[in-house]
Amino acid sequence: MKKQIYLFLMASIMVFIACQNNKNKAEPVSKIWTTEQAKTWQDEHGWLRGCNFTPSTAINQLEMWQVETFDSETIDRELGWAEDIGMNCMRVYLHHVAWEVNREGFKNCMKKYLKIAGSHGIKTIFVFFDDCWKNTYHAGKQPDPKPGIHNSGWVRDPGELLYADPTLVKTLEAYVKDVLTTFKDDKRIAIWDLYNEPGNSGYGDRSLPLLKKVFQWGWEVRPSQPMSSGVWNMALSNLNKFQVENSDIITYHNYENPEKHQAAIDTLKKYNRPMVCTEYMARRNNSLFWNIMPMLKENDVGAINWGLVAGKTNTKYAWDEPIPDGSEPPIWFHEIFRPNGTPYIQEEVDLIRSLTSRE
Repeated sequence: MKKQIYLFLMASIMVFIACQNNKNKAEPVSKIWTTEQAKTWQDEHGWLRGCNFTPSTAINQLEMWQVETFDSETIDRELGWAEDIGMNCMRVYLHHVAWEVNREGFKNCMKKYLKIAGSHGIKTIFVFFDDCWKNTYHAGKQPDPKPGIHNSGWVRDPGELLYADPTLVKTLEAYVKDVLTTFKDDKRIAIWDLYNEPGNSGYGDRSLPLLKKVFQWGWEVRPSQPMSSGVWNMALSNLNKFQVENSDIITYHNYENPEKHQAAIDTLKKYNRPMVCTEYMARRNNSLFWNIMPMLKENDVGAINWGLVAGKTNTKYAWDEPIPDGSEPPIWFHEIFRPNGTPYIQEEVDLIRSLTSRE
């Protein structure tokens, strides 16, 4: 009888402990923000406006973020010009190789960047993966720009290397989770852009597995900032569906004229979430500050154009119109300022100031 009582008491204690442990377990975090959470974020941040930013002294993400070539002085100077015209947000690309080579050095550079940007009242959209431009890349010294060629040194991340070495996915997971965990509550970060233009470079749906993985890794960390991946090509229906249905806020790219751009806004509004256009403004395409930025403000859509200062990325040249002798293009494709800080078009800067001064 005593043995039975003892066993009963032990079982009761174990059940009690199990119940207490269950109570003490953190509630599982939801994957995607509710519309209420997204609205709260929008109320806190207001109208985001800024640029896709690479300092003029960097040809690509690696030259920007490797410890040996991280250029605090240029970043500070150029973000000061952005602050002066009322910009409050920059979209900045990362690269896993810079993290892989020197993890703590890479994150220290991110901290330095955030401190500089914060001193200018500028928040940051960090981008993890990217399917655009050159397929091969390496740590160390980066190539010199090819005269007159748009983004001659920009590199994908991870590109074909993922398909050549499937074990790379473990490195990418560690990279994303490390960075998100380190900065998950940093209020200077406005958005995590998990994957730029998935499916570009002819990948199509081959990019879908990595897109799904990076969202899953993000959900496992669940940073306090929103996570998103911008739609950019309406033909990529499977990718688009996953992106808009799993992003905390809606982001997109559009380099079209005002009529087509407005149609894109109207289509995306049905998701009833804050919207940020994370790439626009290509002068040759009639995507201009004059006709797009006021429209974005009127529609309460964030406005992040491509390019701040003309430099080693050569994005003042058009995508498909190289000028091999490196001479001045008849009209700049992107960018706002010359390397010395003078505006490419003074009237554009005046317009930007007029739109941002009423905020």
